[in-house]
Amino acid sequence: MLHYICFVKYQVSCVWDVQNIEKLEKVVNEGNYYGAQQMYKSVSARYVSAQRYSEALDILHSGTCIQLSNGQVTCGAELALLFVEILGKGKVPCDEEVLERIKKIYKSFPRVPLPQHLWDVDDMQQLSENIGSAKTRVEGCSSFLKAAIKWSAENGESINGSPELHIMLAEYIFSESPEVDMAKVTYHYVKGNNPKKFATTLVSFLSKSYPGEDDLAIARAVLRYLSLGNLRDANILMDEIKSQVESAEVPFPKTELMQFINYLLRTLERDALPLFNMLRANFRPSIEREPAFNEMLDDTAERFFGVQRRNPMGMFGDIFKLMGAE
Repeated sequence: MLHYICFVKYQVSCVWDVQNIEKLEKVVNEGNYYGAQQMYKSVSARYVSAQRYSEALDILHSGTCIQLSNGQVTCGAELALLFVEILGKGKVPCDEEVLERIKKIYKSFPRVPLPQHLWDVDDMQQLSENIGSAKTRVEGCSSFLKAAIKWSAENGESINGSPELHIMLAEYIFSESPEVDMAKVTYHYVKGNNPKKFATTLVSFLSKSYPGEDDLAIARAVLRYLSLGNLRDANILMDEIKSQVESAEVPFPKTELMQFINYLLRTLERDALPLFNMLRANFRPSIEREPAFNEMLDDTAERFFGVQRRNPMGMFGDIFKLMGAE
């Protein structure tokens, strides 16, 4: 009898959840986005206070997707962040089912093509509005995915967070940013697990980049992999870029920096610290075109040759380290 009562309560609860979701969807579809937003937040808060995290997640997931599908980026992003917050509160493990739900939210964020060169647009007011909307989309999606990455790091297998989530973030920043920050795109692709997809993004960037940006983007990507000790993906990336530029008829940059990267990849295949140091000295002007390159090369030397990095604070740094150990 007790099992029957519990089953009936569960069935009633499920019906109530479906009715709630349908009722709130109707409010959104009627155009009352703000009213629906407050209802999504209040209903989910009641579920959370009762520790009914599954129901709260269902409501928030539905609300996020429908607000975003109606172009309500600010509302959708707010609910998306709440969704991730509840994942953390409920200590929900990072598994394929939850990642699929996150992916559905990610795909619901609007994608609006921007002109290849923004300043070619004649209508400056329209340009300003387009840039503002793009920034709102990127900030909303980035905040959501960064929170999801943090949750996945705390509740999943990878201390860096889910590789799939890093790739989603890199893709959205690249495709939707009015002015792409390739350093951010690179950071997240390298934390991901798909160097071939990263190569496709870089080739797309090469096709529309300004002179002097192309070789920096490739070098940054390779050095970021190497600074993490990941020679395999660095080589896969370079091979794939060379293959794709040929088929896409995009010129591959022929600069001293690219020569350095090619020599570096070969050097790291063997125990050749003197050659590594010689390359850094000979190609110093090219390396210093971006300040972060020397730091990444220091990390690379530590990973591949065991070279201890010098403490930038010298003696005082050692004193502070000793004090902290007491």
